[in-house]
Amino acid sequence: MRWYYESVLGWPTAPGTPVRLRTGVRFDVLDVPVQAGHAALRRLGPPGATPRRPGFPVALRGGRMLLLVAAGGAEELPGLLEWLEWGALPLDLTAVGAGGLVEAPLLPATGATGAAGSAGATDATGSADVAGSVGAAGSADVGRAGRGSALPPPRPRDHDGRARQGAAVWLRPPEQEGGAETSLPALSAVGGTAAAPDLARLVHTLATECHRFRLSSRCASPRLARATR
Repeated sequence: MRWYYESVLGWPTAPGTPVRLRTGVRFDVLDVPVQAGHAALRRLGPPGATPRRPGFPVALRGGRMLLLVAAGGAEELPGLLEWLEWGALPLDLTAVGAGGLVEAPLLPATGATGAAGSAGATDATGSADVAGSVGAAGSADVGRAGRGSALPPPRPRDHDGRARQGAAVWLRPPEQEGGAETSLPALSAVGGTAAAPDLARLVHTLATECHRFRLSSRCASPRLARATR
């Protein structure tokens, strides 16, 4: 797995186990509750016009969604939240940038531009079992991902349940053709592209859904407390 991230995608990793990716070099990460993340992806619309444009990379880890953005995006987040008038509100929206580390998601069961990418686009619209959708690799994928292939090696079936025990998994795997960074949201992408929205639009949408999720959670807690009395 380390070989794929370093040699195929060109993403630096840190020593040790599990494999961790260094942020602030090729990308930064926005970290939000998974419920708010799914709602934001639905509002942003389909990730691309064709299956070959699956959109910017998104991963899941436990109850969190990790959205990859262009390097430097983490540094821009506080200013963007202030400019968008979200700065005064407590939002469960954080960023990991220069000097940070994130756990490397388990490799997709198929090539990054194959069925796993299509499954990721479907999961972003509300599938409840993302880990299961990327839990098995078919024999055809083994042949395509042989020695010297640019595709990631097939991931074994999830017999030990790692994907269901909080290990990071790809919801939208990164593209390889043209470089994964070309699809990352950035401030320079005015209006966005076919693969990624403008960073300001993404942050505003995430902040809105994080705020809605926080309010709905607070409203649900008193009702739950009364129901258990």
